[in-house]
Formats: sequence, structure tokens, C-alpha cells
Amino acid sequence: MGENVHDTASSSPFIVFGYGSLIFKPPPHVISQVPGFLKGYVRRFAQSSHDHRGTPENPGRVVTLVHKEEWDLFSGADAFPDDDTVWGVAYTIDPAYEAEVRDYLDYREKDGYTMETLDIHGIDDKRHEKIIIHNCYVGRNDNPSFVGAEPLEELADRIWRTVGPSGPNKDYLYKLAESVRELSPDSYDSHLYALEVHTIHLSATTTADRIKTVPILIYLLLHDHTAQQNPANNAMITNYI
Repeated sequence: MGENVHDTASSSPFIVFGYGSLIFKPPPHVISQVPGFLKGYVRRFAQSSHDHRGTPENPGRVVTLVHKEEWDLFSGADAFPDDDTVWGVAYTIDPAYEAEVRDYLDYREKDGYTMETLDIHGIDDKRHEKIIIHNCYVGRNDNPSFVGAEPLEELADRIWRTVGPSGPNKDYLYKLAESVRELSPDSYDSHLYALEVHTIHLSATTTADRIKTVPILIYLLLHDHTAQQNPANNAMITNYI
């Protein structure tokens, strides 16, 4: 979850920036959309989910945004401490349905998110960066659902086994990783892709899932340069080839 919403006067376009589930499950009444990215932030599975991808007794993990300077406080447990760009989608909402969509997002993003402002960047046809949005809705780490950094192995294990009203936590991860890859030739997320590989590896430990997931795992490790940067992933591919 954890999305950003353009919050200016009603005469201005109402724009929603999705960096989590809104990428693969857009809000209603979208009239246009464009990929974009944040600079100086990281996207991490550092938000506890009690109502969508987990339960109060066994909360899942969903993504939130944290300013790079703040996340540096947790970088000792982060496998990719140099990340500082977050790709997502900017959706422009039909003005006639602005109030309805705002209510929809307030309900959907109810698990510990507060309003902040930030800039969304895009890349034009000449490969130049430009700011396309200024004021957005972002989950910050001063809310009770923020859990901070966790080792990839522990995080993958929780995501692999947790289920909530919206479905398995791992489905959220897989859909998000696939969607980010499809945004742009330039889109990437080292943490997201490495977490995907670790979670697929857990699924491959069972006989039934192994048949389905091992080919995917090997493909990711062979073709995804961000996955190849993690030495642990090289050991995985050695075990399965």
C-alpha cells in the first residue's frame, strides 16, 4: 500500500502517485497515467499490514516510502543502502469523481499513513528529467505500523507465509516486482527484486512449488542484473542448475 496523492486546490488536477499496490491495482476513474519516480527516497517492505496482507495476530509486510537520509539510520541491515530512487505511476483522476476517489484512497490507505509532500520526476523524449508532481500522499515512519529494516531472509519468510483479507502477502510482492519492471526501460528496484528472488526460493523448497518456481528463479538470476549483485543469489543458482 502506501501511495501518494496530489493535494492542491480543486482547480488543479487530482493526481495519485502509486508506488505500491496502486501500480497493479489502479484507483477508479483514471483518465490518464504516466510512469515517474521519486528521488532521495527508498521503497521498502517496512510497513506492517494488519488489514490487507496480514492479520492483527500475524501481520504481513507492504511497502512504504522513507527519505534516504532517514533510511540511512537502518542501512546496517539493508542489503542495498545506496538506493535512492523509487519508480511508480502517476494517475490523473476524472475531476467529476475526485471526492469519490479521495474517500476510496483514505479508506484503502487507512493502516498508518499520514500526509507528506514530495516531488515526482519523469523522463521526457530527450531523456531529460523533469518534475511532474509536487504535493503527494506518503506513509512516514512516525506511524505505529512502521517496523523498520529487517534482514532479507527474515522478511522473505514472513511474506512467504502470511495471508490477509486481500490475499497472500507473496502475491503482493510478485505483482509489485513484475509491475515495476514493466513501467519503463529505466525502472528498477534492487531491494524489491532481491526480495522476490528470496521468496521464490522459499516456495521452491516444496516439491509441488519447486516445479513451478525454479525456472522463474533461474530466469531472474540469469537476466536480472540487480539480483546478480547479491552474492547469496549466486549460491542459489549453483544449487539449482
